[in-house]
Amino acid sequence: SMPSEMLMKIFSYLDAVSLLCVGCVNKHFYHLANDNGIWLKIYSSCFRPKRTIWKMKSEQTETVSLDCAALHDRKPGYWKKEYIFKQIAAVKTRVMRLVKPVDPYTGLPCKNKEAIKASGLSWIIVLKDNSGKEHIMEKANLSFKDTSVTILWCSTNWPCLDILSTLKLFGVTPLLPDRSRDPSKNGPCRRSLIAEYHLANLTENSVALGADKLVQLFSLNPGVLVGVWKEKNEIAFVMASLHYHQLLERSILGSATVQYALPPNKPVLDDVDPEYGLHDYSLHLDMHGGSCTYLCGTFKSLFCRKGDIANGYLRLTVVNLKDNTKHLPLIGTLGLSWETEVFKGKVKDCYVMDVTLLDETGKPFWCFSAPVYMELSSKTSSLYDYMGHIYTTDYADSEGKVCVELVWLEETKEYFIVNLVLYISTRKVNNWYGTNY
Repeated sequence: SMPSEMLMKIFSYLDAVSLLCVGCVNKHFYHLANDNGIWLKIYSSCFRPKRTIWKMKSEQTETVSLDCAALHDRKPGYWKKEYIFKQIAAVKTRVMRLVKPVDPYTGLPCKNKEAIKASGLSWIIVLKDNSGKEHIMEKANLSFKDTSVTILWCSTNWPCLDILSTLKLFGVTPLLPDRSRDPSKNGPCRRSLIAEYHLANLTENSVALGADKLVQLFSLNPGVLVGVWKEKNEIAFVMASLHYHQLLERSILGSATVQYALPPNKPVLDDVDPEYGLHDYSLHLDMHGGSCTYLCGTFKSLFCRKGDIANGYLRLTVVNLKDNTKHLPLIGTLGLSWETEVFKGKVKDCYVMDVTLLDETGKPFWCFSAPVYMELSSKTSSLYDYMGHIYTTDYADSEGKVCVELVWLEETKEYFIVNLVLYISTRKVNNWYGTNY
């Protein structure tokens, strides 16, 4: 019942975020909150022209006149859209400036953490039950590594696992990020769908990674780990491991329903080099278990001979079983740390593996971050220097495979990587380089 003129006066004192929120109340408020006069004031105060008239006083700068055609000849909401588009462009420019410097070891932007903070990016998971009701889990703890970020959601209010149908992972960015304060929980934002997982028959359709006295771990491809209470068969926590390569694109540029499609690599043909696409690869490997880092190393000049191409894969040997000078010790006992609001623990013999494979130009070629587990092999080590049990870790996706062999030395209580081999899909190589192997 309040007159529109009075409401307009009240709205004129609101900032941009509050004005957008008010516009969501009802149709009447939406039309009033689209007023060009209010938004032109906000636009002018935020984006002041940088040009000044030559030899004039500083206060005589060019400004947008509130009485000019820019106000009256525009459709309602024009200056709101202009303000939003320009704010988004400013944030994008700031983020792109941060991700431009590249780490020579990882081949990835070296200021990913700062870029994520500048964009206001956060992540949520949306659980949908069989009736179609959505449960949004927002509060998360972040852990940054050289090439990935690990996100952990834990709560005492998880819905029952038996009634859940899907889990969706979203990147969330505020529509109008404000660097001077934390993003508002209820402020306008955009969602970008990163991945969707089906939770029906979770224990049967996922990979069991391990368990301790309280929880069981199940892996969903790509890169999501679900911890389930043993006795109650309910979710204890969800952990997502996201590789920095194209992380911002997937988390920002997708829509709420469609994942962002990565642009294909444009191959540059090389008719001079007969082994084009077979040499000068670089690998950055990070093995960690939440807060603990077990191995972080870079391996240069990896190559594959044509005789090593078999069964649709190129073989890249990183650590050779017979060359003990390159065998690698791990720091600490492998395990994946977890915690909730009530309990915490560590599941042995599983960890997160971050792989960043670069081509001969230093461009990211194959990248992933995923939870994996170790399995006790039936054979024992035949190496003189390493007498002990052998464990294996295997990972595979549509682009390649990773095979790791480790030996446990009881005397020193440590693991040694004695064999590490990458198998790259020939289809991936052919599409990347425009070759035919």
